[in-house]
Amino acid sequence: MLAVVLRGSEIGLADGRRCWLGTLDEVATSTERLVLWSAAVTRLLPLRPRQVWDLAAVHKVLYGGRRDDPAAVWAAVHDRPAPARSDDFALLDSTLAAVEPYTTPVRSDGSLHPDAWRFAAVEELAALALEVQAQQQAALLELPDPRPVPTGPHLRLVTAWAESAAALLCTELEADGLPFDRAAGTDLVGRLIQADDRATRDAPVLALFRTDDVDLRNPASVREALLRRGIEVPDTRSWRLEAFRTAHPVVDALLAWRKAERVATTYGYDWIAAHVGADDRLRGEWSAADGGAGRMTASAGLHSLPAELRSVIAAEPGHVLVRADLGQVEPRVLAAVSGDRGFAQAAAQDDLYTPVAAMLGVDRPTAKVAVLAAMYGQTSGAAGQALKQMEQTYPTALAFLRAAEEAGRVGTDVRTHGGRLVPVGSGGVGRFARNAVVQGAAAELFKAWAAAVRNGLGRGRIVLCLHDELLLHVPVEESEDAVRLLRSALESTAAHWASGSGVRFVVDVAVVQRWSEAKG
Repeated sequence: MLAVVLRGSEIGLADGRRCWLGTLDEVATSTERLVLWSAAVTRLLPLRPRQVWDLAAVHKVLYGGRRDDPAAVWAAVHDRPAPARSDDFALLDSTLAAVEPYTTPVRSDGSLHPDAWRFAAVEELAALALEVQAQQQAALLELPDPRPVPTGPHLRLVTAWAESAAALLCTELEADGLPFDRAAGTDLVGRLIQADDRATRDAPVLALFRTDDVDLRNPASVREALLRRGIEVPDTRSWRLEAFRTAHPVVDALLAWRKAERVATTYGYDWIAAHVGADDRLRGEWSAADGGAGRMTASAGLHSLPAELRSVIAAEPGHVLVRADLGQVEPRVLAAVSGDRGFAQAAAQDDLYTPVAAMLGVDRPTAKVAVLAAMYGQTSGAAGQALKQMEQTYPTALAFLRAAEEAGRVGTDVRTHGGRLVPVGSGGVGRFARNAVVQGAAAELFKAWAAAVRNGLGRGRIVLCLHDELLLHVPVEESEDAVRLLRSALESTAAHWASGSGVRFVVDVAVVQRWSEAKG
């Protein structure tokens, strides 16, 4: 492996035998996997490495927490507390006054010197990166491989490479952006907003309430106004109001107003101006792992774009969008990571809920409620009864979830299937831990799949990662290859990620011109 450190115009390299002041050409032509303190540095490199080991990303897998700066990464592998953080101790510069005079990157107390990034030779910093990588790898290998029939590399190493690939992909998603039809977007926003000022948008709903005293942006005020119209609801969430559309015209008007208000306040003209570049690409900031179970996240509303606006995400001339959506991924992940053979048999089918319904003796909608209740820890109402049925039919899967919930309840941290540490803390959040071991494992599978797709694409690009969905932008002539790649990459990823489980993972793939044309 080749460690790379970039500081200004200097490039430090190390390969385990030597460290030296190198050149960009050496990095570009190297066939070695790159070791980086953070994949964020690739934003400054005019190249796209095939595979990297991101020390910051792997650190979060091993040790959790929010710190991933070099000082914290170094301290963790040396079993030391992280030193006080300075925002100035960053990848490219440091102006923090040294606690002791700078003489070497590693201080006398064994910590990484806070001025190391400013004073140390870049090749020396690269050598330190290799040292940390070796220690991280050893720590990962000490964690047991949870697969009943391990195949290929140790699963914890697979996670490290996949997390690093996700961090690398984040820099590319920020650079590439989503192809955006500006004319259609501007027109659609105008039609959805209906009016530029709040008073004009509010007027039709207030007229149906027959009063101006209702604050439409205050749920309590709306609930009280609905009650005066004979509609009693515990809250005013849109999904709950859907059932009352025919009860009074104001409900339908209120739901339409909410869509317009959301677009106006979050996805209006200012949003287009702020996030759509001169090249008609929609961009946001990306993170490879959230603070919980490790899902990829994005700013600029990319992960919560209203369905109405998906039509403005459109392929450029000569290109198509290829959308791939993993089917029922979290219950399939639960079957794989819990080792429940009965549940795994259900997950061998195209539709997991149909055989589960047959086993439970219920209809498919009830079976779906039962599975979701199990994963999210719901215990009341219909969900509670469904959960009891799940307990009897799939005891191994439910025992796995209960163990995670109990650990969370007593404040014990948990690890996902791939090895990510999920800090629970002293709050004792049982349901969070119960879902984190499933959601986190699903995120790991997704990232490993995305990494395989990224490396297999020709001239195409991944332009969006949305929980369990990939969106590719590829030349028309490469669309069939992209479809085959998405399926084969999932098959090969699942073969080692869930080896021995008997679980089948499925993906729905569509080739479209606009994101909205893909169903689901």
